[in-house]
Amino acid sequence: MPESRPTVAIVIPVFNEESVLPELFARLGALLKAPGECAWRVVFVNDGSRDRSADLIRAQAAGDPRFELVELSRNFGFQSALAAGLASAGDADAVVTMDADLQDPPEVIPELVSAWRSGAEVVRAVRRSRQETGVRRMGFDLFHAVFGSLTDIPIEGNSGTFGLLGRPALEAFARLPERHRFFPGLRAWIGFATADVAYDRQERAAGKPKQTFRRLVRYAVDGFFSFSYLPLRVLTYMGIAVSGLGFALGLYFIAKRLLGIETATTGFTTLVSLVTFLGGIQLIGIGVLGEYLGRVYDEVKQRPIYLIRPPRR
Repeated sequence: MPESRPTVAIVIPVFNEESVLPELFARLGALLKAPGECAWRVVFVNDGSRDRSADLIRAQAAGDPRFELVELSRNFGFQSALAAGLASAGDADAVVTMDADLQDPPEVIPELVSAWRSGAEVVRAVRRSRQETGVRRMGFDLFHAVFGSLTDIPIEGNSGTFGLLGRPALEAFARLPERHRFFPGLRAWIGFATADVAYDRQERAAGKPKQTFRRLVRYAVDGFFSFSYLPLRVLTYMGIAVSGLGFALGLYFIAKRLLGIETATTGFTTLVSLVTFLGGIQLIGIGVLGEYLGRVYDEVKQRPIYLIRPPRR
């Protein structure tokens, strides 16, 4: 741990958040003005916003050099923007990652830094409560309830992007080049000494959520297939079970024929049911294999996960 005044960078991906940014600037400004033992940087990553988000960040950076703007060439998605921010803040002693919508309160950041200075290299902000309601809330609760038990490595169920990475963890994170990124899973995979800070997740300060239900489902699928071989194992177990059942039925009908108790039935309904059942299993298997194969294909292409737009002159 650095004995001198360490640099802590706050990385915030932004996509169409002009309604939230003024309050975010104010609350971050209060944090940066508070007396402390850290030198602060705030790195905003504009992920192809179509509103005035980039202009607002640029104006803020012109008035306060601790604020920085990284612009991507188009909308690459939250995970890619987060990776770009981590790369841009790679010279910091620690990096705080958070959303721009103020559901992750900046006032919790000093607690994350305190846990880091106490020896943790990975600090997770763990939600005590959250404000979402309806189908969106049910989806979040279901995902966090079952996801950790289905993955091959232990992942804290009530944590997300909000947290802190120390220098060793940040350097390890930079060595993970995969395209389908699930940040909580990658953070758990790298290991290192970990601490948790509990907080209450807030409502959005303004505007509507930018992560649509479809994107959230895609994000959950990426996390599941990136950190679990369970779908492949389930297919193997289903294949063994169906094969065993078929073998047992075959022995049953052979025994009936040898014992002379075979009854004359057409079996049309049974045949259709078996063909439909087996066909469904095969299609599910092809779909699962396709998900894994598609991820292999994306990795083989070796395309960059983001492109940075040159600064305006």
